[in-house]
Amino acid sequence: MKKEEFRLQGAFYCGGKQWRCTDIGTRVITAICTSNYTKDPSWLNGPPYACAEAVFDEYDQEACTLSPDEYDQEACTLSPDE
Repeated sequence: MKKEEFRLQGAFYCGGKQWRCTDIGTRVITAICTSNYTKDPSWLNGPPYACAEAVFDEYDQEACTLSPDEYDQEACTLSPDE
């Protein structure tokens, strides 16, 4: 994906996980992994968030997609805490 395709609070996929965009910076995107908190969605309320945010740089953004069927699991270098 390109930086312009990310939307605040919008969902995207990377590394076989669903993520929610929490901030769009000049060169990076920050996001929380929503796949890890299906049992207790209150962790996804914020900001501030109870779960850790991950930073997607220019190279990580290339591995992201808007469709869960199109992602390349090996291309994404981020691994959220399980």
